[in-house]
Amino acid sequence: MRGTTDLLLVLLLAAGFAALPVCALLPSLSGFAVASTVSYLADEALHVRAPGFVRRLATLQLDRTLRFAVRTVMLLALAERMNAPDSVLVAALAVFSAHFALVMLFTALHHAIRRRRVLPLVVRNLDMSALPIPKQPPAVLFRRFLRKLLHLDLAAHVGLLVALATGSRMPAYVGFALTVGVTAGAVAALLGQYVRVRRMPAREEIFAEVNRQLAVHRPEVALYFSFAAVSRDFMYQVNMWIETLEQLDRRPLIILRERASFRHLSRTGLPVLCVPKADDLAELDLSGIRVVLYPGNAGKNVHMLRVAEAKHVFIGHGDSDKLASSNRVSKVYDEIWVAGRAGRDRYRRVRHAISEGAIVEVGRPQLAPIRLHADHTPGPRPVVMYAPTWEGWSDDDCHTSLIPMGVPLIEKLLADDVRILYKPHPLTGRRSAEAAAADRTIRELLEADNERRQAVPARSASAEVRSRLARIRSRLDELAGRQAGDDAQQTREARPPAHDDAAEWHALHAEWHRLFWESRGPVAHHVVLEQLPTLYECFNQADVLISDVSSVVADFVAGLKPYVLTNAHDLPDEEFRAAYTTAGGAYLLDRACSRLPDILRSVREPRHDPMAPHRRTLKEYVLGPDHPTSMARFNAAVNALADKGAAELAEDRTLWESTDLVG
Repeated sequence: MRGTTDLLLVLLLAAGFAALPVCALLPSLSGFAVASTVSYLADEALHVRAPGFVRRLATLQLDRTLRFAVRTVMLLALAERMNAPDSVLVAALAVFSAHFALVMLFTALHHAIRRRRVLPLVVRNLDMSALPIPKQPPAVLFRRFLRKLLHLDLAAHVGLLVALATGSRMPAYVGFALTVGVTAGAVAALLGQYVRVRRMPAREEIFAEVNRQLAVHRPEVALYFSFAAVSRDFMYQVNMWIETLEQLDRRPLIILRERASFRHLSRTGLPVLCVPKADDLAELDLSGIRVVLYPGNAGKNVHMLRVAEAKHVFIGHGDSDKLASSNRVSKVYDEIWVAGRAGRDRYRRVRHAISEGAIVEVGRPQLAPIRLHADHTPGPRPVVMYAPTWEGWSDDDCHTSLIPMGVPLIEKLLADDVRILYKPHPLTGRRSAEAAAADRTIRELLEADNERRQAVPARSASAEVRSRLARIRSRLDELAGRQAGDDAQQTREARPPAHDDAAEWHALHAEWHRLFWESRGPVAHHVVLEQLPTLYECFNQADVLISDVSSVVADFVAGLKPYVLTNAHDLPDEEFRAAYTTAGGAYLLDRACSRLPDILRSVREPRHDPMAPHRRTLKEYVLGPDHPTSMARFNAAVNALADKGAAELAEDRTLWESTDLVG
């Protein structure tokens, strides 16, 4: 629960349900009517304000259906205590029983339709119109159906209460007829939808059509991604590569393995396939794929590595000094592509597992939107971006500064009169309650300082600006292909893009960010939790970055602005810089933050920035040279490897044919 209001609603819900049996047994008609109304309204308000609390009630077997049943039973008890006519009581019992039975039947039909509409794969940007996939049932029948159906008992409840108050049976019968009639009508309508969905195409038809479409597109390069149940938090690993893929000479294809990944994919005109099961992935004709790119290491990568006709490349999702960025698992790939020489040196840690010839330096094409330090105009207050990494899967790879020094750091920054952009890692707090608590405290500190300074907090932008931002977001979602409907509906409506909408996408992105930053004003702190504003747009706003050992730091180096690495364990400077490549151009911040004033001086007084020349040297070491461009080098690497794979494949086929002839 978020506060006093939520707690009050919980107390009202409990009081309403506690009063129902008391009022029913007294009996007190007016008291029962008030208690029932309070329980209804508090229940609905909690669903909106505190869904987590409502889910917790369900784990205690106090779900919505049971709560409605309790109200119904108490109403029948009230009617019996008030000596309602037997005909009314019998009719009420029959109607409420029939209503619950119809709700159960509707639920069974709903589940059956959902199961039948689950396709073995989901498609975007391929023409699937040849498949006879029925439309998704209307939202009025399908979305939040249980909530709607259970509320249909309101007519019967109100009718019976009015009948008890007036002594007339007619209001009760009218309410009963409405409840049963509308519920039966809903069941009949859904039954018609169930008949339609029985004509869904068979699995064989679906794969035959997908393979026909792949034969038309003839993809040569595939980006393959899997990351289990946390795909939403990791989709940046795919989205950062989309524009690079769209600029390749070779025809690309994106293959995802989790439905959650598909829903959070950014805009692209490239064909996209989401194939959750390994057996289904094997049904795809991928014989034309010459290069497969992997932005992350995941267990399901083995399902794609089986494609012998292709060359397999680990491209990662950023250059980090973490040990996880250079592990022995990478040996399964034909090549490993890194940004610059620092990446090559990093893999020398596993010298006996990764050969020198398997490592290719291709730059970081994604970093083009980052403005250079020379092009940056500082605001009235220094803008400090604090972007700590998360606590990692285990203590061995825990590099976060949040736990040991995050809160004191923010307190000292606030005391030094700076503006803070706080962007925690999406997985912050997943493993560590301490990290979650520190994150929560930092957000509270920033909100309190905004209120103290009477700065414009994030939620108080004008209604006109909020409306404009919402409209832009809606259009961006539309351009990204996030259509309404379930996966079957999206596949049914999948089509190749009618025109190149990249220009509109970039223009809307730029407009959204302009409005967003202008509406926040030049002094307000901001917590960045969503996909917008983007990480690189936050870089462009910042005067200095404070971060932990992570790929965020390597990307920030592209702008040549001052940056700070947290040294939470207070290692000697020489030892820390020797351990982490990106520390070569960084200011190092001790756990007590005693160096913070000197670091901020380098921002306020650029002449006192001794790390500036080191950053220029480090940029080329970490990210590679500026010429040729990263995009040109990446494209050349794809072409070279694809040609190499095609030549080897042709050689193998010649060898097989000659062997067959000899045989």
